[in-house]
Amino acid sequence: MLDRVVTQLAREQERAVERLCDLLRIPSVSTDPNYAGDCARAAEWVAGQLRECGLGVEVHPTAGHPVVLGRYDGAGPHAPRLLLYGHYDVQPPDPVEKWTTPPFEPTIRDGRIYARGASDDKGQFMCFVEALRAWRSAGDAPPIHVTVLIEGEEESGSANLESFLVEHKAQLAADVAAISDTAMWDRDTPAITYGLRGLLYFDVQLHGPNRDLHSGVYGGTVPNPATELVLALGRLFDARHRVTIPGFYDDVAPVTKQERSRWAALNFDEQSYAQSLGLRMLRGEQGFSTLERRWARPSCDINGLYGGYMGEGAKTVIPSFAGAKVSFRLAAGQDPRKVEHDFRNWLQGQTPPGCKWRVTQLGAAHPVAVATDTPFMAAACRAVEAGFGRPPVLIREGASIPVVATFKSTLGIDTLLIGLGLNDDNLHSPDEKFEVESFHRGCRVYASLLAELADTARRSSGSA
Repeated sequence: MLDRVVTQLAREQERAVERLCDLLRIPSVSTDPNYAGDCARAAEWVAGQLRECGLGVEVHPTAGHPVVLGRYDGAGPHAPRLLLYGHYDVQPPDPVEKWTTPPFEPTIRDGRIYARGASDDKGQFMCFVEALRAWRSAGDAPPIHVTVLIEGEEESGSANLESFLVEHKAQLAADVAAISDTAMWDRDTPAITYGLRGLLYFDVQLHGPNRDLHSGVYGGTVPNPATELVLALGRLFDARHRVTIPGFYDDVAPVTKQERSRWAALNFDEQSYAQSLGLRMLRGEQGFSTLERRWARPSCDINGLYGGYMGEGAKTVIPSFAGAKVSFRLAAGQDPRKVEHDFRNWLQGQTPPGCKWRVTQLGAAHPVAVATDTPFMAAACRAVEAGFGRPPVLIREGASIPVVATFKSTLGIDTLLIGLGLNDDNLHSPDEKFEVESFHRGCRVYASLLAELADTARRSSGSA
């Protein structure tokens, strides 16, 4: 049966690209209220595609943008259920003038689809939509039960997703989830990501005088919040570039020998990596390789600084307050709540005389580590090999996908992170793109994944 499905995918390649381009033309920017109508239009478009694939579909309004929920329940009584997740919302296209072609007029150049959302995440989630379509068109239904969840607020923080998951927990029950919102190792090497770092993000303000002061009249006699802020933040790191918050590293899960061996086999070129960023050398926590620091060690970054006079020319003031955006990437084993508690306590210990802190937490996500020796992971590896013609490498990722941890905590399931993008896809930047060949390969991966999960369940049932 799978051969017929793959043949159907080959027949539909041009039309599949046309359908993806139709979706890419919808400017579904979730962060800007002016695009709310376009987000609703994108949700309805996705719902229509899932209905064509034979799923029962509901579009659920939320306090923000709609959630699309589709279900296929026609497989046998012992068939597993796969939860597929994606998001139809996209980042703003700014700066528009930096795009070679308009961001919402998809253009194919040199085998790549250029448009906002091409890789993040419309192109990637349309792979499993096309796989479901091919199973239906080939004359048979999917061999497993399938639930599809497509949200419209991922790029704006998924503020309403967790409450939706709790409210619809019974409808979303599944054996495993799959998401394509990550990257391959390189153009020729597919990858499955089994670990993600967590996230903590803060707005940190240090307040001093009750108003901006003339630096000539008051300079040298009062605490300057801008000066004191950067002095305090500088103390976050020691000479080895380790975070100085007491206990920060206590819960970090160590990297195993097997992982180190697996990562060494990737032949990561640190010098080329630095040169690609316009740097002569890299920097980070001493004693660890770049891949270890990116994937398995926590980090802290100052993402922005503000305060005082920021305009053209000079204005000699001592600002009444200064602020910074501070983020932590958390390694497996760390708890965002504990790190937040320890960071707030550390800040209080750095309070300059006459000043006070105002700290606002702007986001949190738990780190994720998925076992690599499960039947579901084995099925995913076989599916990726069927789609790409070579087995995937198993990697971690330094970024965060909060919904993966939410699926684990709310639904009790792990997630297969099947990367179909590339690191040069310009996510969130001008000229975002998605490789056409990656799109077609991704469709084959998901068509195969449905068959592999069905076979896994049959083998398990037969051996029981």
